[in-house]
Amino acid sequence: MTAIAVVAGDGIGQEVVPVAQEVLALLHPEYEFYPVEIGYGKWKKTRTACTPDDITLLRGADAILFGAVTTPPAADYRSVVLQIRKELDLYANLRPVRGEGVDIMVVRENTEGLYSGIEWQEEDRASTLRVITRKGSERIARTACRIARERRNLLTIGNKANVIKSDAFFRDICIRTAEEEGVPYTTAFIDALTLDVLMHPGRYDVIVTTNIFGDILSDAAAYLVGGLGLLPSANIGDSHALFEPVHGSAPDIAGQGIANPVAAIRSAAMLLAHLGDTRGAALIDNALRLTAAKGITTPDTGGTASTREVGDAVCTAIRRLME
Repeated sequence: MTAIAVVAGDGIGQEVVPVAQEVLALLHPEYEFYPVEIGYGKWKKTRTACTPDDITLLRGADAILFGAVTTPPAADYRSVVLQIRKELDLYANLRPVRGEGVDIMVVRENTEGLYSGIEWQEEDRASTLRVITRKGSERIARTACRIARERRNLLTIGNKANVIKSDAFFRDICIRTAEEEGVPYTTAFIDALTLDVLMHPGRYDVIVTTNIFGDILSDAAAYLVGGLGLLPSANIGDSHALFEPVHGSAPDIAGQGIANPVAAIRSAAMLLAHLGDTRGAALIDNALRLTAAKGITTPDTGGTASTREVGDAVCTAIRRLME
């Protein structure tokens, strides 16, 4: 039996993940879903946001459906997302940006860089160690090359090698890997690249870059397709996979029933594709298009529907498509 760990997390994660789970359960009633409580809400109760037992539960899943977690500015609070990515070695963060005239896959190194988690604070300064390794760079470059071959076979290597030596190291490894893999590539400085993606998105297919640059670039690119509420992502390793919306926990709108569930539902589609059900993933994508075409959208994209109403409309569309 296929087992899916479900982590709703904090804030609007508690609202959008149940909708995405219902979509998955509609297509695969045989799946076993089990909840794992992780996040700031748990930390406030227990002073621990993610325990070793929680990691064990996540390891036991065939895939993980993840919502969003709040990371408070507390010295004794360890980022849950960074912890899970490192513990499960989810080294590839895949962020598709798809919409009218836009089809870009941002492939982001997911376990090192400025999100290495190696940080310290002194009296007059705080420091974060930016870690770029050969192993990490080679495996994310290989992942990007594989994805590029499956798409339009064009790779862009985003970097800041003109200023940062560790980025020159990353860029050179990506270049060498692309040449070995026979994938055509270009390189671009990340600041100019981000602007050009917004101005000329059709020029780009697969973009590979380091951790924080990939985070910023994909968030900025959300502008092209309607905002962060629409972007899904996958965190992939050799043995485990986690799927989550790009947006955060959005505590300012939590509990109001207006959070956009589309990113979480699209993350569920990526989960299905990862498990081999490309038909189910396509059904979700088609159902989302039909729902949006009817104007059933949440306020962030100009509609008046609630989170639940969008989810119900998507499920209805899936049922009709399956008839």
